[in-house]
Amino acid sequence: MKINLVGHRILKCSVCKKTGASIGCVAPRCKRSYHFPCGLQKECIFQFTGNFASFCWNHRPVQIITSNNYRDSLPCTICLEFIAPTPTYSVLRSPCCKNAWFHRDCLQVQAINAGVFFFRCTVCNNSDIFQKEMLRMGIHIPEKDASWELEENAYQDLLQHYEHCDVRRCRCKEGRDYNVPDSKWEIKRCQCCGSSGTHLACSSLQSWEQNWECLECRSILYNSGDFQKPKKHTLPNTNVGITDCLLEESSPKLPRQSPGAQRKDLLRQGSKFKRDISTLIIELGFQIKKKAKRLYINKANIWNSALDGFRNQNFNPSYSIEVVYVNENDHFGREHPGSKQEFLCLLMQQLENSPLFEGSLSKNLSLNSQALKENLYYEAGKMLAISLVHGGPSPGFFSKTLFNCLVYGPENTQPILDDVSDFDVAQIIIRINTATNVADLNSLVNECYNYLELIGCLRLITSISDKYMLAKDILVYHVIKRVQAPFESFKQGLKTLGVLEKIQTYPEAFCSIFCHKPENLSAKILSDLFTVRTLSDVQALGFWNSYLQAVEDGKSTVTMEDILIFATGCNSIPPAGFKPTPSIECLHMDFPVGNNCNNSLALPITSTYKEFQENMDFAIKNTLRLEKEENSHFIGH
Repeated sequence: MKINLVGHRILKCSVCKKTGASIGCVAPRCKRSYHFPCGLQKECIFQFTGNFASFCWNHRPVQIITSNNYRDSLPCTICLEFIAPTPTYSVLRSPCCKNAWFHRDCLQVQAINAGVFFFRCTVCNNSDIFQKEMLRMGIHIPEKDASWELEENAYQDLLQHYEHCDVRRCRCKEGRDYNVPDSKWEIKRCQCCGSSGTHLACSSLQSWEQNWECLECRSILYNSGDFQKPKKHTLPNTNVGITDCLLEESSPKLPRQSPGAQRKDLLRQGSKFKRDISTLIIELGFQIKKKAKRLYINKANIWNSALDGFRNQNFNPSYSIEVVYVNENDHFGREHPGSKQEFLCLLMQQLENSPLFEGSLSKNLSLNSQALKENLYYEAGKMLAISLVHGGPSPGFFSKTLFNCLVYGPENTQPILDDVSDFDVAQIIIRINTATNVADLNSLVNECYNYLELIGCLRLITSISDKYMLAKDILVYHVIKRVQAPFESFKQGLKTLGVLEKIQTYPEAFCSIFCHKPENLSAKILSDLFTVRTLSDVQALGFWNSYLQAVEDGKSTVTMEDILIFATGCNSIPPAGFKPTPSIECLHMDFPVGNNCNNSLALPITSTYKEFQENMDFAIKNTLRLEKEENSHFIGH
């Protein structure tokens, strides 16, 4: 590093033009000098090795890549955020692994934490070649032990045995932490990770010597092809409930794959827990082109309007969507600009309550012959995919069984009793489960002989334990096999814009929005959601915050969802957030005005808070009531 110790007080920095520059570029005939912070700002490279050379932004060393066959972005192997695989100042490539790319900032943080003894390539673990190249590119590697080695009692937890039962249905009446050695309530730890456990009885283990793997480790073993399926054993002659039996943890058994595909799946397994769902939705949104496609939507008939628009031969799901509301009863043919997110929210509500799904809260696909004939299951999957990619709300109504069928395949999914929406079928399964002897079980089979023969579940009963397989066969038929055709059609529609592939790559992240409703809105969430655009009256902002708190405390006839619908047209915050960001402003008017086309809310200016609350309540409730009445004549499809 060229340092002028004599004249640094009079040398001017080439970046900030102030005196005191003491570092100069080592390139011959280069007269640039700069302060160290200014050099970092200008992306100069400082080598912390050898002669501690410094290079200006024109003469800094670069990584030369002979050929670049990467068309798509690749993840930084440290933070896993996607980056363009082109060597720049802020993006570096590993010298030992051609597929390993890093952010400079990520590398520097890792080098500071790891030190010279543990700083190495995150893919191949090489240290010599890797450190030499990183030093050349200006990464500072301190000569110290790793930060985790210097922390006092950092590994104290490793001296403690894990003693907790983690299976989905723990049968121990004393609780999950109850552990009695040399009994059926002794806790066995996962032989792979040691960080999960089970009571011997909760996983039907005969002795402590039997191997047991937790759900996560078992799925990785299945992917690697090294898992050996345990031998089947007969179920004990007990009165364990059918839901207890069917809720046992099971691992997704993926089909055999080539070594390359296995490695990709293992990488996916390792990274899926670290991806945020909003980031994944935003990445899917990169496919959307600027070219817009206009959809003419009748709010009184959302489903058919959307169906006509999406089936139009000129419709392209990768085009941005422009919504225009029309009214069939308006003889003047007037059009009104609409909110895309409001339209998608209304469409998802129609989809959730449609005859294509059955169940109360957690829904599965139904068998609707007319819908199957009209290819509506495919269209439903397509609608859901388009809604997610274009910033629509989270579905939140899928059962775990339906979601697992999409991710792991129907053949690797075991339904439960809660998946059965047909009361008569559920009663048959319950009666089979509660049978206490072979005679009662055979009597029930004879009573349901025609039904069992029709669905292909008729079997010879020789022992009371046969009831478990009989109940399982009925469940699998009713929930999975019966709707095989609708499922395949729905699955094909969900492949639109690569949504299904993304779900299968990151199932943990997508499960949070497919099988769970969004969190309840609170005063803080709404206060943080709305940004203040223009507010000439400071008092109104105080009234606004007080109003949100009053609504949360139940002191208003309005709900948090009503406020969000009034301003944005949506009753929940989409996974990828709102575009544009919701905003509030203050206008000289008596009542609030919501504009869901740009997600803005205009607050009224009043002299007292009581008047502010009354005006807000009146406008929001009546606006939503009128919109509901206008759409009440809709007849379900």
